[in-house]
Amino acid sequence: MSTPQEATAAEAQAAIAEEFAFFGDWTERYQYLIDLGRQLPPFPEENKTEAFRVHGCQSMVWLVPSGDASKLHFEATSDSAIVSGLIALVLRVYSDRPAQEIVDTEPTYVQEIGLAKHLSPTRSNGLAAMLAKIKAHAATLAAA
Repeated sequence: MSTPQEATAAEAQAAIAEEFAFFGDWTERYQYLIDLGRQLPPFPEENKTEAFRVHGCQSMVWLVPSGDASKLHFEATSDSAIVSGLIALVLRVYSDRPAQEIVDTEPTYVQEIGLAKHLSPTRSNGLAAMLAKIKAHAATLAAA
């Protein structure tokens, strides 16, 4: 990502809301999402396995967790341009954070920037599945 890593998940969500406020309509917001998706780091082909696949997404999505309870890192990719942009936002809020902070952080930015209203039901389900997988992994580590 070209954006700096915000200190907390709450700061990341506030920054995302601020960025999306610059765009007047959803055509521009979708274009911004696609641009964010293009900036995702390269994803290793060998990680595109069933074990890392996020189910519940219409498009193909893979999510690889690493790290420990003090700092969890996630890598992810999708075969869809818009979903890749959603991944970029999710990673910005949740990756490289302590497990407990991940568990405690609700994705308020989804409502704040109007994503909830503008995503198709299948993309909303996919986003929910991605968030559930990240939070479940974090909860397991936080409880350990």
